[in-house]
Amino acid sequence: MVFEKFGKLKTKHQIMFAVLITFAVVAVWRGFWGLMDEYLFPENYQLSLWVSLIIGLVILTSTHYAVRELT
Repeated sequence: MVFEKFGKLKTKHQIMFAVLITFAVVAVWRGFWGLMDEYLFPENYQLSLWVSLIIGLVILTSTHYAVRELT
């Protein structure tokens, strides 16, 4: 019952939901960035950047192969 009402509301107000989802994604990334600034080598900024880059590339590479295998 609740899901049916939510579905009808979603189709009626697609722009509102798109803005809401965009805000949520940006807020999550802002939170991740803040936590990484605080806890991932806070005393060595350059090392923190390199480790973040490597972690990101490993995740992107591994998930790309996983997604390719699913299709």
